Amino acid sequence: MTGSPAIVSVGSALLDEQYLVSNLPRPDAGAFVREESVAFGGVAANVAVAVSRLGHTSGIVARLGNDDIAEMVTSDLHEEGVEIDRLRRSDDERSTYCMVFRDPDGERTIVTRSGAASALRLTDDDVSYLRSADVVFANGFCPDDVTRTVSRLAAEGTIRLAFDLASPLDALAGRATSRETVDGLLSEVSLFVANEASIRSYLGTDGRDAVERLRHRGVRRGALTQGEDGALLWTDEPDSAVVDVPALDVDVVDTTGAGDAFVAGLLHRWLLEGDSLQSAAEFATAGAGYNCTEPGARGGMVSEKRIARLVRDELQQRRDTGTQDS
Repeated sequence: MTGSPAIVSVGSALLDEQYLVSNLPRPDAGAFVREESVAFGGVAANVAVAVSRLGHTSGIVARLGNDDIAEMVTSDLHEEGVEIDRLRRSDDERSTYCMVFRDPDGERTIVTRSGAASALRLTDDDVSYLRSADVVFANGFCPDDVTRTVSRLAAEGTIRLAFDLASPLDALAGRATSRETVDGLLSEVSLFVANEASIRSYLGTDGRDAVERLRHRGVRRGALTQGEDGALLWTDEPDSAVVDVPALDVDVVDTTGAGDAFVAGLLHRWLLEGDSLQSAAEFATAGAGYNCTEPGARGGMVSEKRIARLVRDELQQRRDTGTQDS
């Protein structure tokens, strides 16, 4: 490791088995596979890679098996410039992997095969590494013990924590972050992010009502993504209004990883660079949208200059059509 990383991402680094299917079947229905491929994924790894591509030093704390998947994942992260000193191997379990089923419209369903990632626990050396970072990123898929540890560190003031709920609670139950742990971290985080499905499972509501409930529970800075409807963002600054940012108008190929690209954009522009809420929101939304134009969780994760140009083009188009937000 050289110096202090801007971001340390905690959680999973995976291999994604990707299947383009005829349709996403309902219960008792079927589908057929049109194409299949392999790509790299995992929320923690995706965010670490995206932050690295945006020009920052990033690292990851994760647990892999001692197998071919681990070799490929480790090599990929190293090639992406992510610090891998805190990646570790287990001889007892296989590396965790995902099966991603994507329909022709880019919508997807993800099935995860639990493995070494679920047994991640933070060591003293891990904690020291986290404390060296400008920001620590964790997510709902982290084991509950891990999320409780980073929440405690944030409460002690030794780390700045960004947290993405990332999944409905019923999909996390018994294997990842619990409702009680989320309750305890809300007032401690420097940034809280959730998508429509995850926040609805947690609060029983979404949209602006969810924003107000999160504010009441102490979330000082947050973002709720709304798919093709964009995102809602807020801060605790006096007289600060909720910002509603529309999604980038793109031809969607694959929505996998869009949320991770969005988070990386916020970490980059909002927490690290200190941009305004509006500017950071536009940048993150553009990054998420462009990531949907290529297959795979990281296919469209691109550079700072490319995303900034997309933002400029989008704002110009809105001005030309008279649809820019007031």
